[in-house]
This record gives sequence, C-alpha cells and structure tokens, in this order.
Amino acid sequence: MTFILTIMIVILDQLSKLAAIRYLKDKKPYIIIDNFFQLHYVENRGAAFGILQHKRGFFIVITLAILIFVSLYLVKHYDILNKFSKLGFALLIGGATGNFIDRIRFGYVVDFISFKLINRYDFPVFNIADIAIVVSTILIVFLVMFDKFEVRW
Repeated sequence: MTFILTIMIVILDQLSKLAAIRYLKDKKPYIIIDNFFQLHYVENRGAAFGILQHKRGFFIVITLAILIFVSLYLVKHYDILNKFSKLGFALLIGGATGNFIDRIRFGYVVDFISFKLINRYDFPVFNIADIAIVVSTILIVFLVMFDKFEVRW
C-alpha cells in the first residue's frame, strides 16, 4: 500500500503540473473563488516560500539524500512501523519525488495553487507534491512527539 500511494502521488502531481503548464503558463491566473482561490502558474527556482532561489544543484543533492535515507529507513523498519508512519513516509517520498522530477526536467518546480487568506495575505503558490510533503511532516512530527512512530496499531 505504501508504494502504491507514493506512485499515485507522483502521478497526480506530475499530471497536474503538466496541465498547469499547458493551460496556465503565460496566461492570467484562473480565478475559482474571487479574492480567495485561483490557479496561477509559477516557476519556483527555490524552496518553500521561494527561499534559496537558483540553488538547483543544492536541492537536487539534498532531495536525493533525503529520498535515499527515508526509503532505506522505510524498507529496513517496515515491519515495526505503524500504518500512520507508513502513510507519512509514502506522502513524503511521493511529494519529494514529484518536486525532484521537476528540478531535473525543468530546473525549477511548477507551482499553481494559490490562496489569498482573509482577503489580504497571498499564501505562497504551491502544488500537489508540496501538500503531500507538508501533510507528511505534520503527521511524522505528531507521531514522534507522542511516541507513536514505531508502534503497530
């Protein structure tokens, strides 16, 4: 199940980014809910919130190291990890792989989901892979904080 979820995230992420490139690139944002939600094509050459712009090599090396480490940990400890830990790893690996593919193919990550919070704050534009990474991080932190990471449920 972990592997299937990871593959599904990568496929959904890559298909959504291909659609963003095809239908949103070089066009005005597509407004879904006025002053709240829109689809807006952005080429992110940095990390979260656009930090560390133009550090492609750094991100490729770090992402590859994280993917190898997390994958090896998952394989080695698969039998003692509970279903939520496996879910967290599947989300993390899928999201990191989706953005990794973009960095290799394009030299940047395609972002396209845009929210404006409380009619004022433009939340940084993101993508499906980013959602998977954030959800996985929250889940893993929660499991570690409450000592539930390697307990079978």
